[in-house]
Amino acid sequence: MDKRHLEELISVESNYWWLIAKRSLVCKILQRHFPSPAKLIEGGIGAGGNLSAFQDIGYEITGFDVLPEAVTHCQKRGLKNVYVHDLQKPWPVESKSARVVMLLDVIEHASDPIKILKNAAFTLDRKGGIIVTVPAYPSLMGPWDRMLGHYRRYTPKLLEEQARCSGLRVAWLSHWNAFSLPAAFAVRVGEQYLRYKRTAEFPPVSPRINCFLIKCADLERRLILKRSIPMGLSIIGILMHE
Repeated sequence: MDKRHLEELISVESNYWWLIAKRSLVCKILQRHFPSPAKLIEGGIGAGGNLSAFQDIGYEITGFDVLPEAVTHCQKRGLKNVYVHDLQKPWPVESKSARVVMLLDVIEHASDPIKILKNAAFTLDRKGGIIVTVPAYPSLMGPWDRMLGHYRRYTPKLLEEQARCSGLRVAWLSHWNAFSLPAAFAVRVGEQYLRYKRTAEFPPVSPRINCFLIKCADLERRLILKRSIPMGLSIIGILMHE
């Protein structure tokens, strides 16, 4: 994430439907599989909205981000134990000291995601795990992904392969955000054939549409918590030690 995208994230993170939907889903998965109180590390803290939510529900938090401006912003909003650090380098955390690591739309930005996963695994205790989200469907890779600094989009198989190379296994996995698939494919066609170019990470929507999409995500989340779904613009998974 560069400074421009951080500024955009700061401006929308409290009310934009996609951010609210992801945060709600992740918090439910987190509490179900690694309930608080527990030590939690987030890699790639961005504007701090997720880290703040994790602290509010009882987790002892630590956060890292490669962007100094992100860490400064999080400190200004009152978050402690947040540091500037490249996740592809060994983390300044004791081995087996954390119960859960959050990597939310992070590893697709890394040239070597296996290094990040290995570093995260090093911090986990025996019952710990990594909650990871990534963009799905390599066929959708396009100018917008490159604008955001994505190296790749994922299939479940690719995530499983990277987990295995990191000494981890996929303990649970699901797609999510299925209801946005038609729009995403339409945008990709526009990029490829009509020279359409997105300039914002979070395309503006009206308050009414924003509310409608939040409700769609609420319904989908209830389904995912009962049963994994096979399609969606993103993948969410739990990785644990072999």
